[in-house]
Amino acid sequence: MTKIILATRNAGKITELRRILSGDVLGGSGAAARAGVPAGDSIEVVGLDAYPDAPDVPETELTFEGNALLKARAVCAHTGLPAVADDSGLCVDALNGMPGVLSARWSGRFGSATGDKDRANLDLLLDQLADVGDEHRGAYFVAAAALVLPTGVEHCVEGRMYGRIIGAPRGAGGFGYDPVFVPDGEERTSAELAPGEKDAISHRGKAFRTLADILPEALAAAR
Repeated sequence: MTKIILATRNAGKITELRRILSGDVLGGSGAAARAGVPAGDSIEVVGLDAYPDAPDVPETELTFEGNALLKARAVCAHTGLPAVADDSGLCVDALNGMPGVLSARWSGRFGSATGDKDRANLDLLLDQLADVGDEHRGAYFVAAAALVLPTGVEHCVEGRMYGRIIGAPRGAGGFGYDPVFVPDGEERTSAELAPGEKDAISHRGKAFRTLADILPEALAAAR
């Protein structure tokens, strides 16, 4: 079995990425053959929950691409297996593109103290936009997805989803800033979309579908 490690312990992200990467490219009957996997073998996508001793890699880079590669390199070096990592965030027009790469840590120590960083980040963002009119609430999500192979080959791609920030959370799905983000062409927030609907338009879905397109050839070349 060809195993690919997702370099995250975020349960929501693991579920989402496994769903995307287990679609037509990895889950289809011809995927294993295209990846050079022997007949009867398959591709398994696992998260870092299967590797409790794997390092937690601080996101110290200033770009999404830099952080994604940083994590994928560390996990590939630790496991000796192909590793996939992403870094994603929300860029708000009225905040000059912030929170950006700081999206997961936007509320700082306060978020850690509350025990619910997602909610603390979201509440802080809404407070900062409290006096900002709807016409200035444009925003977009960015995801950089990186693949690092034990051979040293690396790939990194990007996906974006544009939309706007609303004034109060809606929806119980998704995670992070999803409850306050309405994608272009939608009236529902990302948290109100069904998983398949979100995957079809999301920044992460776009990035990982692009990565999945090159994954079979990359794995075959590494054999």
